[in-house]
Parts: sequence; C-alpha cells; structure tokens
Amino acid sequence: MTTPTTTTLQATTATDAVSVSIAKLTKNFGRLQVLKEVSFDVAAGEIFVLMGPSGSGKSVLLKHIVGLELPTSGRVSIDGKDAAAETTREQVRMALVFQSGALFNSLSVYDNLALYPREHRVTHEAGIREKVMRALQILSLENTAEKFPSELSGGMKKRVAIARALVMEPQLMLYDEPTSELDPVMSATISEIIATLREEYHVTTIVVSHDRELALGIGDRVGILMGGQLVSLGKASDLRSPQDPRVADFLNPKIDLKHPRFKNLET
Repeated sequence: MTTPTTTTLQATTATDAVSVSIAKLTKNFGRLQVLKEVSFDVAAGEIFVLMGPSGSGKSVLLKHIVGLELPTSGRVSIDGKDAAAETTREQVRMALVFQSGALFNSLSVYDNLALYPREHRVTHEAGIREKVMRALQILSLENTAEKFPSELSGGMKKRVAIARALVMEPQLMLYDEPTSELDPVMSATISEIIATLREEYHVTTIVVSHDRELALGIGDRVGILMGGQLVSLGKASDLRSPQDPRVADFLNPKIDLKHPRFKNLET
C-alpha cells in the first residue's frame, strides 16, 4: 500500500474555509442533559480536536454543527449563519466522515463516491468521473474504484470515506473518530491525511477523537468534554502537562489493580 504524503496530495482547487461558533449550546433528550452550555469558536482553516470520554456528548455536538440535531438552547453558527437553517446547508459545503465510514455495501467504491454528485446533479457524468477519480488518486485509492466495501481493509474504508467527502469540495470537514479500530501505523497515516488536506484545500477541520497522538500531532487547539461540559480548551501542546486532574487522568490513565475503576462505574 502506498502511504499518502504531502507530495502525493495535489489539490486542484482550494476552498474558502469557514469559521464555526458554538455559543452556550445545551441539548436535552427528555430529562437527560447531554450538552450543558458549551461554548467555543473554531477559526477558518483551523484543525480543532474535540476529545472526551465515551458518552460525553462529542458526537451529539458534531451533529449540531451539520444540522442533524437542533439545540434545546444556545446556537451553532457557521460564518455567522445559523447551522440549523436550510439556507446555511445550501450555502456552506460541509462533509462529515462517519466513524464507521457509512459506505453503501451494495455499491462499488466508485459509485459510493459518485452518489452525491449524481443525486444533486453537480455536473455531467464525465465531470463526475473526473471528480471521483481525482479524489481516489489523492488518497492513493485508484485501484479500488471497482471494488466493494466488503473487499477493503478497515484503513482503506476510512480513506474511501474521506475521498467521498472530498468529492463535495467541502469548506468544512468533520471527522467522527477517524482512527478508531485502526492499528497505530494506519492511525498515523489517517492523521497525516487530515492535516495535509487542511493545507492543500484550506479547509476548516473539526475532529472528534479519543486519539491523544492525533490531537498532539495535528491539532491546533483541543477542547475536552466531560459530562456534557467543556472542561478544557487550549493549544494541543497543553495536553502534555494538563493542570486539571480529570483531564490528566483521561489522557494518561494508570492501571490500578488495587482500586479498579470498574468498581465505581455507574449502571
């Protein structure tokens, strides 16, 4: 397998990156409060990594940015526009790379990538083919075009999902756990791809991840959610010596056989 590098990623057009603002975002599901007045801004062209334990509200927050969830209170805006408004989704090109890849198993890799431009009639079939093959080439996936998702490794599925997002020529890229279930080498490769695409396409990037190495390696800033609240926000380098003991334990957990954590887990 050829590992994509900055020399092989050649974007033909740069996008206009957008800014994102989260203002006192609160989300309730019935009596369960998942997000509690979360506020932070992401600058245009920035790589922002959102971390936190499972169930802390990271993926729910991501869904608010793409308009899949509506706030109970507070606001999410993209370049000053309400993220939940249909006009915003029409004006701002956003792409979400799901944790599972969310590829259609009945479609070939090529047809997975071509689905969006075909449904939205972005261009004629020859133009769609050019966009699809360019995205596959950027991620060294040309030889997978006629294959089906079941024939791909986990790392290749992640790369195909990223290639599918590139076909949309997004201004805002969102990734939900892009390195989950990958070995360390492929995790590093995916991290390199995310960072290089930011440089080549000038795209704003928000990454939800548990991966400390990803955050340290490519993040400009990192926010940490715990229990639906933003408990830490700062430069990625701050993660090397966090002051908050909760954050320190999350990033550098110690195995304690005398006082195992599972004894205190909620049911």
